[in-house]
Amino acid sequence: MIRNFDAIIIGGGAVGCAIAYRLSRYDLKIALLERNLDVCMGTSGKNSGVVHAGFNNRTGSLMAEFCVDGNKRFEQICRTLDVPYKKTGKLVVALDESDLPIIDELLKTGERNGCVGLSKVGRAEMDMMDPYVRGLAALHSSNTAIVNPFLYTIHLAQAAHQNGVEFFPGSEVTAIERAVASAGVSAGARFNVYCGEVVYKCDILINSAGLYSDKVAAMAGDTQYRIYPSRGEYFVLDKQATEITGRPVYPVPRKGAGGLGVHLTPTTDGNMLIGPSAEYVSNCEEYASTRVMMDNLFAEARELLPELSRDMIIGAYTGIRSKTVPPGSESFGDFIIDESTKSPGMINLVGIESPGLTASMPIAERVCLMLDARFGLKEKDDWKAQYKGNPVFRLLDINEQSKLIRENPDYGEIVCRCESVTKAEVINALNNPLGATSLVSIKNRARTMMGRCQGGYCYSNLVDVLRNDFDINARDICFRSKGDHPFFGSVK
Repeated sequence: MIRNFDAIIIGGGAVGCAIAYRLSRYDLKIALLERNLDVCMGTSGKNSGVVHAGFNNRTGSLMAEFCVDGNKRFEQICRTLDVPYKKTGKLVVALDESDLPIIDELLKTGERNGCVGLSKVGRAEMDMMDPYVRGLAALHSSNTAIVNPFLYTIHLAQAAHQNGVEFFPGSEVTAIERAVASAGVSAGARFNVYCGEVVYKCDILINSAGLYSDKVAAMAGDTQYRIYPSRGEYFVLDKQATEITGRPVYPVPRKGAGGLGVHLTPTTDGNMLIGPSAEYVSNCEEYASTRVMMDNLFAEARELLPELSRDMIIGAYTGIRSKTVPPGSESFGDFIIDESTKSPGMINLVGIESPGLTASMPIAERVCLMLDARFGLKEKDDWKAQYKGNPVFRLLDINEQSKLIRENPDYGEIVCRCESVTKAEVINALNNPLGATSLVSIKNRARTMMGRCQGGYCYSNLVDVLRNDFDINARDICFRSKGDHPFFGSVK
């Protein structure tokens, strides 16, 4: 089968979906290919969900420029796309005297980068803001925020879809062939992109494949890039932990740590995260949690917040950063956003690690500017910027809940007790325009399996909805990706 497009985006993370959304305002036929069964299944769905301010990034870097720009506009983007967002502020804590000069350095870097809302606070001010947090002093960033990274990415994708972008989840790119060069958009395919037996032809190819961006570039003949995967492990804490602190709390970053250090981050849904660790691994699929590292995580977190206890832990997960610098390197990595000299018409986005989520829209706009300068893009007259998500039952008042139940009795049936998710919300999640029906697709959209029991109660209820309301055989249900079927055989 052959499918023809003007532009193809490879990768359905926050950046790939931001590019799809931003490009959807132009008169182009666009496709997005994603190897998993839904968007936000990779690094974008395995991070802290922090909207960073930009004081941790090297002055003059793309990371610094795009992070500061993204932070300033993120709240408005979330309003436009109906995404949960909360400006919490953040503390970067000095635990001992040796950390104090680092706070001063961060403050100066932030000022050079154009950050606003930064100040140094002493112990007395910390007691007023977060009395349970240890430390001598801290850098306070009032413009740091938290966001729901799942709904941010999903709503970007679904807003792009409503503007004509076609999404192909479960489409892993296996080969890229450079075709005869054309004069511009729609003048003829430069690239043949192979996904199994399907061939996608396009004139513009945008490589936003994250951890696999170096491999995708190499498929098209550009072998100059290399990704060094770095694993970060996290604990998920019950909602009671946010009673201790309601803002991100970080230690001062120490040289050679490979990240910002183990920190505490509340989520927009009320849980708290501990993590991430930073450990280079040999491949992009090493998602296992390790006992030694997890023990270290908790110990380091208690240095910041001694009130934490292990009975607050309800889950754990792992994410992997796409670093462009190898272990032991003294150099700084930065975002790479280049049109390939080996394959003209192909834009490579490589090394989009933190603060990639914060910077996603400025990155997307840079890609659009590059394409406009190269090909000339024509804006649509009927582009729809706004997107409205489904109602969240647990957040409504009793009158609104009663009205929904009268209109649709499925709102009166609780499927997930921990998070008070109704059957109607699960069905709404499954009726998504991308056609995603995996269990994790429901989880990311409706918040099932994210509560204290981590799916102990709702897992079987979700399966019943898939079987009875969508006529999907239990053996065909997938958890996250193709082939990971949680059921096989029968017991009676």
